[in-house]
This record gives sequence, C-alpha cells and structure tokens, in this order.
Amino acid sequence: MRESFDMLVVGGGINGAGIARDAAGRGLSVCLCEQDDLAAHTSSASTKLIHGGLRYLQQGEVALVRKALNERETLRQLAPHLIAPTTFVLPHARHLRPAWMLRAGLWLYDHLGRPNPHFPPSQRIDLQRDPRGETLQPGYRTGFTYADARVNDARLVVLNALDAHERGADIRTRTRCEQLIRHRDHWWAVLRTASGDVQRIRARCVVNASGPWAGTVLQRAGLDAPLGLRLVQGSHLVVPRLFAHDSAYLFQQPDQRVVFAIPFEQDFTLIGTTDTDYDGDPAWVKPRAEEQAYLLDAVNRFLRVPVEAEDIVWRYSGVRPLLADHHRAASQVTRDYRLELDTAGAPLLSVLGGKLTTYRALAEEALGRLSPSLPAMGPAWTAGGPPLPGGDGGDAVQVAETLQRDHPHLSPALLQRLATSYGTRASGLLAGAQTRDALGQDHGGGLHERELDYLITHEWVRTAEDVLWRRSHLGLRLDAAQREALAATVQARVSMP
Repeated sequence: MRESFDMLVVGGGINGAGIARDAAGRGLSVCLCEQDDLAAHTSSASTKLIHGGLRYLQQGEVALVRKALNERETLRQLAPHLIAPTTFVLPHARHLRPAWMLRAGLWLYDHLGRPNPHFPPSQRIDLQRDPRGETLQPGYRTGFTYADARVNDARLVVLNALDAHERGADIRTRTRCEQLIRHRDHWWAVLRTASGDVQRIRARCVVNASGPWAGTVLQRAGLDAPLGLRLVQGSHLVVPRLFAHDSAYLFQQPDQRVVFAIPFEQDFTLIGTTDTDYDGDPAWVKPRAEEQAYLLDAVNRFLRVPVEAEDIVWRYSGVRPLLADHHRAASQVTRDYRLELDTAGAPLLSVLGGKLTTYRALAEEALGRLSPSLPAMGPAWTAGGPPLPGGDGGDAVQVAETLQRDHPHLSPALLQRLATSYGTRASGLLAGAQTRDALGQDHGGGLHERELDYLITHEWVRTAEDVLWRRSHLGLRLDAAQREALAATVQARVSMP
C-alpha cells in the first residue's frame, strides 16, 4: 500500500470527492480518507437539487446565485444521467409577496445564468387552467414556473470518488484521520481503519474537507485557529407521491422561508427543508418533532389533500456547516464557501461552507490556492473535461432506451433505474444477462445479486445501509425482513477473503 502522496484529502463528502477528482486529473498523487461511508452524512442529506437558489436573491446573494446557475449546466453535462432538469411551480400567495416582486426575482434568476434550452425561462401560469393547479387548494389562481434540476446527491459523490480512483487516487473509506503531524515541507497522518489497523502516510499538503468535523480535524493537527462555522440542521420528509406530473413545487412560507415538494424515486414526494441551529454530534442528527410539524404545516397551506404524519415513509436529516453569521436567522445564513489556507509549514487548506451545486467550482478554486505549493500540477480541466463515469451516453431516458434494445427481456422499470444510477456503466453490469434469472437473486425492489456484486467490488459498499440509502433509495421499497436479510448477505460478502 502506498505511503507517500502529494495530497491527503480528509472527508468523503461532495467537496472532498470533488477535490480528489480534480487533483488526480491534474497528475497529483492523492489519498482520500473518510471515517464512514462516502456521503454518509451531509452530502446524502440535502434537498437533492442542483439549483441557483432562488430564495438567496432576497438575501442579496447575487454572486452566489450567478455562480450556482452557471455550474448547474456544467454539472448537467458532467452527469446527464444523474441530473434531471425539472420545472418548479411557484404558487402566488398574495398575502406574502406581491406578484410583481416574484416576477422581478424570476426575471433576474433567468438572466443571471447563461441561456440554456435545458433550463427555459420562467413563465406566469393560470393555476385554474394548468393541470398542476389541481394539486393545490382552489384559492391559488396565479403561479409562476422556472427551471432547475434534481440529483441523487450521494451518487454524485460516489461518481466523483470513482472517477478520482480511476485516475489514480487512493480512496479509503471507514478510515479515520486520527492525527496530523506537521513538518516544514510535509505532513505525517495517522489513519485508523474500522478494524483498528493503523496506517501512516506522508503528504505534501492536507485538504480538510470534513464538513461539520472541520474543527475536529484542525484540533488533530494541533491547530486552534477559529473556524467561523455555524452548524445548521436541515430535515426532510418522504411521503407517497402527492401528484402525477413530474414538476416540483416551491411553497412560500409566512416566516420568509420556502419549502419544496419534489417528485422522488417515481412513487414518492420529497418535502424539505428546515433550518435549525445544531450543537450536537453531527453523526447523530435526527429530524425533530417540531421540524416535522413545520414541514407538514408548510405544504398543507397549499395542498388540496393534506399530508398527515402517518403518511411519512422516511425522515432524514443532515448538518450543514455554514459560514458563521449569528446576527441572522439560520435560514438566512449564506450558502457560499470560504477556503482558508494555512502555510505555516506544509500547507493545510480548510474548506468552510459551500453547497452541493458549487462543489466543482470550489474544488477548482481549492487546487488553484494550492498550486504554488504543488508546482507540478496540471491545469484546471473539470469545467470542459470528460463526464463522470457513466455520463457518456446522454440522459437517463437515452441510456434506458439503449439498455432496453440490448436487453429486451428485462423489466423497463429495472432498466430505467439502472440507467439513472449508473448511466452507461449499467451495460457492463448487465453484460450477457438476457433474463432476470441471469442477474441472480432478487434481494427486493429489483436489487439483484449482479448489482450487489458491482456495488461491493467497485463502489466501496460495506453495509446494507450503504446500498439502501446512498447508492440507491431502495430502502423505501424493502420491508424489514428483506433489509435484515440483505444486511446479513452484505456482511458475509465483505467478510470473505
């Protein structure tokens, strides 16, 4: 096992994986360590959107929105099978904001980003005539539409890590960075695996991309510089599908926040999010009863058929490490990022804040900050470079059509899910399989032995939770007995020599 690297990245969320990919593509030797699974925490607990952030305009975050809108199309080209352009419906609630204000904000949103046919400009609609108005209470007559995109956040992380690995990066999951020892021109890092094995590696620089654990990593490096982070909890609910069409809704709230209702995994609707200050261990965050009540009240202000607590099939929560601003409400704190570079010896770069949509730009900027210390690195490449693994065959519909032609006897629903998850990599996963039996045992929800093998071999899966809630959302479709059986199967498989 290699022991010397140009860069050690601590943290396997979206920023860490994106930085590792960018660095590996520039010819650097990279090791990424993650104490749990890839995207185990914040990066799998988002609202699963690639978006500019319409509500940030009200807070004056014009530069952030422009950056995010431009990244939106860049990311769609990187992973067209994973990122789905989506129309959002914004009902006009007259008692909250006048229509002219919404129209002005949407006009600005349209013009901050580059014109793009995948993200058409906003429109005013008549909710009494438009079928999407049927979901809403009859009092809502006017609405607006605009375009953004949905994404499987955890799979976006995995694809970045996979691409980094295929470019030479060493990805070590279930490996905690326990100590960082600084010298003038290098770091020694003490890493500990889940089995207790200790690994020691040497790195010319360290990137602290550990999200809400950024302060802990600095302490392990013997540093106590103020980080300026504010930890904010965001929670989400998943319920059976609330509407038949494929548009999403953005609902304004009396407290000036917004709540989304988004099509999710074909048969469900995702409702989120909240903004609540958090001071516990980020690994143990859970949705609070008051957050659930807030989200239900938020959507029921608009929906014709109310959502009840007993309708909820899944709840999840994550901790966002936001730039500290204790003079604002949690919902108004910026989602922008800051990079802090410490060069009092071997370089250490800490990533503070950020949002899913801007991870690629953040990674590119991070490498730019480190370039004087790593003069042999190549130029920036990710903006117009090759797509992420599986992204070379078009969107999920196009990939599914190819898979259906090559595997006519397999279920269209199965092939659509595989296309959305793996893109063109699904062809290799299915190679030679013309019948369902050829895929091996079905563990439930269409998760066959062939796919499970692929995930364990190529995508760092070590537990059933990795499969059911991050590499996929099949946990929504398996019952308790199936989940328990899958856990035993995965444990047995990963324990094999």
